Amino acid sequence: MTPAPSRVLATARRVLRQLTHDPRTVALLLLLPVTLLVLLYYVFDADARAFAPIGAALLGIFPLVTMFLVTSIATLRERTSGTLERLLSMPLGKADLILGYALAFGALATVQATLATGVAVWLLDLEFAGSAWLLLLVALLDALLGTALGLFVSAFAATEFQAVQFMPAVIFPQLLLCGLFVPRASMQPALEAVSNVLPMSYAVDGMNEVLRHPDVTGDYVRDVLVVAGTAVLVLALGAATLPRRTP
Repeated sequence: MTPAPSRVLATARRVLRQLTHDPRTVALLLLLPVTLLVLLYYVFDADARAFAPIGAALLGIFPLVTMFLVTSIATLRERTSGTLERLLSMPLGKADLILGYALAFGALATVQATLATGVAVWLLDLEFAGSAWLLLLVALLDALLGTALGLFVSAFAATEFQAVQFMPAVIFPQLLLCGLFVPRASMQPALEAVSNVLPMSYAVDGMNEVLRHPDVTGDYVRDVLVVAGTAVLVLALGAATLPRRTP
């Protein structure tokens, strides 16, 4: 079934209405990345120059992680409650559902990324050579990637606990290999090769490009396209694998 804009929008509105009745989830999405960035800033004793390299990388990582966690659990609840099965018995395809969820959580991701970037740039004095809009673009795409990954892995979980367990399997290896702790070029060749196919590596590289260069570079364009392309690919896989009910 070809996705219809009316069905996608209807699904997005329903998800957003549900989220308004769960203020704790909204608070987690919007405030946790900001809180962690502020905490990190003072870990470096408010030294903006020391904070900049790792702060820029985490500005992209935090939204990805929080959107992954919340999206995977929220989608799983749709199945365990029987909501998904009832919806798919109507003229609503899997692609409509996945795109509706992506649109709803994408709207929250936009607010989240904007808030985190604004706090990092104007309140925490994050030092970078490029434009704040370029930072925001990478942060937003990272949040959308987290949404796509969360939608995808929720298809393979039967309980919320299992959904949470996917975080160390999907997120932690990327966190270790993305270049946050050591440059990827200094890793063992096998680990560097693995890092080259992980989307979080390009998210961190994109942030570092803005940090170091005043203009848009070819590497920055590559990084943005890889993160965006991965998000689209994972959304397509999510639509193809989404089950009607929990096994």
